[in-house]
Amino acid sequence: MMESPEEMLNNQKEQAARSLKAFMLTNSTKSNLNLYDHLARLLTKVMEERPENVVDVIEDLSREVKRAGLQNTQSTLRDIHVTTPPQVTAEQQKVLFSHKGGEDGTQEEQMESPLPNVAELAFYLEQAGVGLGREETYRVFLALKQLVDTQPLQHCRFWGKILGTENSYLVAEVEFREGEEDEEDALDEAGEDEEREAEDSRGDEEEARTAEIISFPKSTYKPPPVVPKENNGTGANKFTYFVCREPGLPWVRLPPVTPAQVTVARKIRKFFTGRLDAPIVSYPPFPGNEANYLRAQIARISASTQASPLGFYQFVEEEGEEEEDSSRISFEENPDFEGIPVSELANSLSNWVHHVQYILPQGRCTWINLAEKPEEEEDPEEEKEEEPDEPEPEVGPPLLTPLSEDAEINNTPPWSCKVSSSIISKFAIAVLCSNLWPGAYAFACGKTFENIYIGWGSKFLAEGYNPPVPPPPQSEYPSGPDITEAADPSLEEEQALKAALEEQRESQEEMEDAEGDEDEEDDD
Repeated sequence: MMESPEEMLNNQKEQAARSLKAFMLTNSTKSNLNLYDHLARLLTKVMEERPENVVDVIEDLSREVKRAGLQNTQSTLRDIHVTTPPQVTAEQQKVLFSHKGGEDGTQEEQMESPLPNVAELAFYLEQAGVGLGREETYRVFLALKQLVDTQPLQHCRFWGKILGTENSYLVAEVEFREGEEDEEDALDEAGEDEEREAEDSRGDEEEARTAEIISFPKSTYKPPPVVPKENNGTGANKFTYFVCREPGLPWVRLPPVTPAQVTVARKIRKFFTGRLDAPIVSYPPFPGNEANYLRAQIARISASTQASPLGFYQFVEEEGEEEEDSSRISFEENPDFEGIPVSELANSLSNWVHHVQYILPQGRCTWINLAEKPEEEEDPEEEKEEEPDEPEPEVGPPLLTPLSEDAEINNTPPWSCKVSSSIISKFAIAVLCSNLWPGAYAFACGKTFENIYIGWGSKFLAEGYNPPVPPPPQSEYPSGPDITEAADPSLEEEQALKAALEEQRESQEEMEDAEGDEDEEDDD
C-alpha cells in the first residue's frame, strides 16, 4: 500500500527528530556530558527558579549547570609534606654556612684562632688514599670552626672518625686555655664528692640499723684499692675530646678516662652504636656507658698510633735532669728540625717516633704504688699485720721511642710504610699505616706531618675473638668438727648412751660412799 505524501512527510520529520536527538545524546570527549541532558537540566533549573530576564542570564545558568554536572577529580587538599633524612641533615647543617660577625675580620683574630687547616690536611690525605671526601671534609671544617667559636680553646685538632652501627662519631682533640677548664673540673669533682659522701652516709645508716637488729660478725675482708685516675692535662687525660654525630649537631665533651675503664676495654670487643648513653653489655662488666668506652678506645688508639718524624720534637731540658731520663714527659717542637727525606721515612721505621705516652697495664701512664699506706692511716692500737711484698713498678717504653722497637703480634708487623707515588717521587709524601689498629694513618712531607684515624675502633686480632670465660665459683668452706653438723642418733644409740651414763653415775656414787667410810674409820 502506497503511503500518502502527508505520511511520508511525518515519517521524515520523525526520522529527523530521532537523528537530532541521537546527535544531542552524543557525549563530549572532554567533559563526558551531552547536549540533550544539559538542556533538560537547564530548562528544569529555569522552571524551578524562574529568574527575571532569563534570556540575559541563560549563559550563566548554563555554566552553573555544567559545573554541577562535572565530577570532582582533583582535590584542593595538599599532601602532607614528608621530611626525608637528607632534608633533615641539610637543615641541621644550614647553620654551619651562616656568616657571623662583620665582613672585615681583623688579622689578629684569624691568627689567634686555634682552628686547624683541615683543607690542607685533606689535600695530603687524598694523596695517601685516605680521607672522608671533599664535601664531608669541608663540613667537618665548618663544624670545627663552630666548636672553636663556642669553646675557650688553645689547641684544636681533627682526631678522626669512629664508625658505628647506627651513627658515627667525629672526634676533635682539644686543649683548653689556662684556667678555663679548672672551674668546670672543680664543679664536676665537687659534685662527685657530694654524691660519694651521700652514698657513704646512707651505707653507714643502713649498717647501724642492721647492727641494732642483729649483731653480725665483722668481716675482715678489704676490697682491693681503686686505682686513681690521672689528672686532666696529664697521662691518658692530657687532651680533652669532643664528639658529634654529624656536622651541625652540637659537640659533646667526653668524660676523663679512668684506669679501670682502660683495663676492661683491653679485654672486650664491642662495636659502637652511635649513642653515647648506650649501655656496654660485656664480660667482664665495663664500668660506664658508650661515652666512657669511646673515651677509653681513643686513649688506647692515641697511645699506640700517634707518631711523628724523628727530631720534630725534643725534650724540655730542665736543671737536675739526666739526658737519658726515661721519666721525662714534657717535650716541645724542635726549631732546628729541617725535615727528613721522604724516601728515608718510607724505608725505615727508625725515623718515626711515638709522641704519646704508653699506657701501662695498670691503666695509667705513670705507675702508682697502691701498697704504700699514708702515715695518717696507721693506727698503733691495731695489730700489725704482715706487710705484703713491695710490688714491682710497671715500666713502659719512654716517649719519643722509635717505631722500629714496637713488638709484633702473632707474626704481624705493627706498621707499614710507603710512598704515595713512585712515579712522581719529587712531590710524593711518606705514608705510615698501622696494622694493629686498622684505620690509623700518618703522613709526613718536609716539616709537615699529621695523624688521623678512620675506623671501627677495634684492634686487629690475628685469631678469632673468644670472650673470656667467667671465673670458677668459689669453693665451699672446708669441713671440720667445729662446723660440721652431726647426724641425729637412732633410738638404740640413745638408749645405749643413757644406760652407759647410768652405769657411770652409779659407779661414781659407789666410789664416793667408799671414800666416806674410809674417812670415818680414820677418825675412830
